[in-house]
Amino acid sequence: MSKPFPHAARMGDIAPFHVMDLLARARAMEAAGSDVVHMEVGEPDFPTPEPVLRAGRQALADGHTGYTPATGLPALREAIAGFYERRYGVTVDPARIVVTPGASGALQLVMGVLLNPGDRVLLPDPGYPCNRHFVRLFEGEGRAIPVGPETDYQLEAGHLEGAWDERTVAAMVGSPANPTGTVVEREQLQALNGAARERGGVLVVDEIYHGLVYGGEAPTALSVTEEAFVINSFSKYFGMTGWRLGWIVAPEAYVEALDKLAGNIFLSPSAPAQHAALAAFSGETEAILEERRAAFRERRDFLLPALRDLGFRLPGAPRGAFYLYADCSPFTDDSFAFARRVLEEAGVAITPGIDFGAHRAAEHVRFAYTTGLDRLAEGVDRLRRFLVP
Repeated sequence: MSKPFPHAARMGDIAPFHVMDLLARARAMEAAGSDVVHMEVGEPDFPTPEPVLRAGRQALADGHTGYTPATGLPALREAIAGFYERRYGVTVDPARIVVTPGASGALQLVMGVLLNPGDRVLLPDPGYPCNRHFVRLFEGEGRAIPVGPETDYQLEAGHLEGAWDERTVAAMVGSPANPTGTVVEREQLQALNGAARERGGVLVVDEIYHGLVYGGEAPTALSVTEEAFVINSFSKYFGMTGWRLGWIVAPEAYVEALDKLAGNIFLSPSAPAQHAALAAFSGETEAILEERRAAFRERRDFLLPALRDLGFRLPGAPRGAFYLYADCSPFTDDSFAFARRVLEEAGVAITPGIDFGAHRAAEHVRFAYTTGLDRLAEGVDRLRRFLVP
């Protein structure tokens, strides 16, 4: 009998998305003729804006299909810098901007230049699960710190002061955060960065949901420091998920290392995607994106009170992203089993809290308002009939 194929030990520590099992079941149900309301997928339902599509088609027609510099097209790096100046009033040297294959590519580069085997990164729990997996990929250890509504589900400087040890090299936060939609305010960013730097580490800030903020802009970490890594993406606000394009604004001292690592891992980001992304910063595209932001806000303002009326507990109104992280403990102590039942019996797909960590994960589910108001209303009606037969 042949021996089993070997797997790297790290694979035992990298968990799958449990929601993908639910999504596969939802697709099977739809193929069999059932109707499913999708509130599980963290992907905007709006297509890529037409000006970006035009620019992408033109890039292909013009033959822009070869490698670019590993750090991205100079014109795109300059356009991103201009975006920070216009939107936030922050001056960023384009030389500090590294264009990447999505925010996932950005996180791999950042962890690759920061981590030695056994190094620790402090992370909030709940939080986006891939962040801890990127740490593990580079033989580091993600240390999850339980957070709740008392800190708006965000890390604070006190968390870093209490959890930082000799093996810790970085702390990472998301603002707005997945799955909670909460925002780290300017003073808090300043305190987090100070706590990390005082201990010889760095702060990594995931800002991929910037732009999808309701009621004033979220502050960028770049407004308080040039010493943090700031990660953003063209996927969420700009509606370019499948184009796989993101960026890092890095401390100057790390740019050369990021360039070297990017050239070895990715060679370069997609050339057609980069040329298309130049149009993401046009006035025509911005007008489209702002209309979409208003639509997301309208959806949030419908779904939040509707879920509360059903008995879900949501202590605050999230300021950003397109998620509601709901306490479902009035109905269950097993959010994964609950999500399965909701799908099978009500035809509504939601994400169990287990995908976002361990802290009270069995008592929470995430709702994504990445579908139209009519479908959200249908989903709420189905949930009401399921919860109150």
